[in-house]
Amino acid sequence: MEALIVIDMQRDFMPGGALPVPEGDRIIPKVNEYIKTFKEKGALIIATRDWHPPNHMSFKEYGGIWPPHCIQNTEGAEFVVKLPEDAIIISKADKPDKEAYSGFQDTNLAELLRERGIKKVYICGVATEYCVKATALDALREGFEVYLLKDAIKGIKKEDEEDALKELEEEGAEIIIP
Repeated sequence: MEALIVIDMQRDFMPGGALPVPEGDRIIPKVNEYIKTFKEKGALIIATRDWHPPNHMSFKEYGGIWPPHCIQNTEGAEFVVKLPEDAIIISKADKPDKEAYSGFQDTNLAELLRERGIKKVYICGVATEYCVKATALDALREGFEVYLLKDAIKGIKKEDEEDALKELEEEGAEIIIP
């Protein structure tokens, strides 16, 4: 069994959002295409999201490094891709005092994948050098085969994105370049 994990495709991470990934919106059509293709193949579709309370520790006014973004139940936290009704939503960093870049951190994602017999995970979304990388590394540590869909990920800085992809390959992830 396979799963497609869509990482943080939320309004605040797109151009015009509170914490934009430059040209992050350019991968939306490709991510939607993968969602459709994987769904048709019977794969499990999972979407991670930042789901911060208004007083989250990662926000500058609370000692963090980021502007307020992806605040629970706001427009900025909304998904910008077309998820099927049965997609599983994994909320991360949803407590004021817990940061999480990985979809596995303080969530039930690993157990959920194992319960459904998932062995391979395909990953797409933003941002490559942050949440995509952290989720992929944790998936590898949890024993899953990891495949990154290169045409459906986007980083913030090209050189950081390249470093992240190199590290992921060294750790055992496969980069798929269609």
